[in-house]
Amino acid sequence: MAMIVLGAVVAGFVQGLSGFAFGLVAMSFWAWTIEPQLAAVLVVFGALTGQVTGMISVRRGFNLKVFLPFLLGGMAGIPIGVALLPSLETHLFKTILGVLLIIWCPVMLFARQIPPIRVGGKIADSAVGVIGGIMAGIGGFSGPIPTLWCTLRQMEKDEQRAVIQNFNLAALAFTMATYLSMGMVTAKMLPMFAIVAAAMLLPTILGARFYLRISEATFRKIVLGLLTVSGAGMIASEMPSFLSGHAAARIVDSQR
Repeated sequence: MAMIVLGAVVAGFVQGLSGFAFGLVAMSFWAWTIEPQLAAVLVVFGALTGQVTGMISVRRGFNLKVFLPFLLGGMAGIPIGVALLPSLETHLFKTILGVLLIIWCPVMLFARQIPPIRVGGKIADSAVGVIGGIMAGIGGFSGPIPTLWCTLRQMEKDEQRAVIQNFNLAALAFTMATYLSMGMVTAKMLPMFAIVAAAMLLPTILGARFYLRISEATFRKIVLGLLTVSGAGMIASEMPSFLSGHAAARIVDSQR
């Protein structure tokens, strides 16, 4: 219970500040002590709650023409992610993504000048939305790829925040509805929902208030830094599965 509260508090503040990363931060705490199905549902619920709270606290920079390609791509990608979930090796997928984040984001963070990506237009934005939707369907990780893409586009702070915040809200709401229809949400989880919501509410609001006070350059550094930490957290969240699998393999070998 203490780990659930701690994960919700830290992840809530991070999401309030950046507009994403609740799942990645929370899973770095929860994966060690909570069964995977419960953790996945709590991640989607917490991230969705944080997005609603963030939208109330921060409402600037929304542009429907910019946002719509991401949204359409995301709605197309979520069913693909849900369909892939039963057969996908999610541990390997998350580990590879985490490695990419912890390598690429620091390069962008410390590079003095990286030219913005201008090619692709709305088609490229839609393709990124599809990837974000697939990741949302797989485990509620809708934010990292669209956020990285918006950073590469060098969008203004408020415009990027609006795209990511609204994309995550739509993707997570669709994912939660899918989980409900599949029976993944049970009555036993409802008290956990209340605990997560109560623990993250104030930290999310504080993070959103802090966001309003920072500059464009500071926001870019925070986003890239959080993506790096999120990648490390994603790898860390897979360590329990890796260690248990390694231990099981050693037992099998010893029996042989």
